[in-house]
Amino acid sequence: MTGARLLPGGPDPDLAEVDAACHCGAVRLRLRLSDGLRTARRCDCSFCRMRGAVAVSAPLDGITIVAGAEQLAEYRFNTRTAVHHFCRVCGIYTHHQRRSNPDEYGVNVAILKDVSPFDFAEIPVGNGRCHPSDGGGGQAGTLTYRPAPA
Repeated sequence: MTGARLLPGGPDPDLAEVDAACHCGAVRLRLRLSDGLRTARRCDCSFCRMRGAVAVSAPLDGITIVAGAEQLAEYRFNTRTAVHHFCRVCGIYTHHQRRSNPDEYGVNVAILKDVSPFDFAEIPVGNGRCHPSDGGGGQAGTLTYRPAPA
């Protein structure tokens, strides 16, 4: 897949360590990202299509739950390999252990301090309808965002 592209003046693409929190603040994390914001992507599987989040990658040892572990709920479906975590209080998806690579997490960029999904001009979309673990994969497309003229 081609890499994500940030808008000019956006956050540092080399962001390595960052604090994160759900909407209500009940769940707080400290993250070490695999390759900064360069791994940002979307997926078009049945779940991600509805969730709509942009995710970046972190190794399994790259997430520390600072507060609110008891507020994290999980959701699994289909093969039950991917473990999707969300806040029980506000419902915000925080991260998931990937089915495509169970040795890493996908982390919702919207929970990262000073980062927004709207900081990205282009986001690659992975083909989750024909999942990589089922012999498919690749890039299904690219989402683009163009801010309105000021």
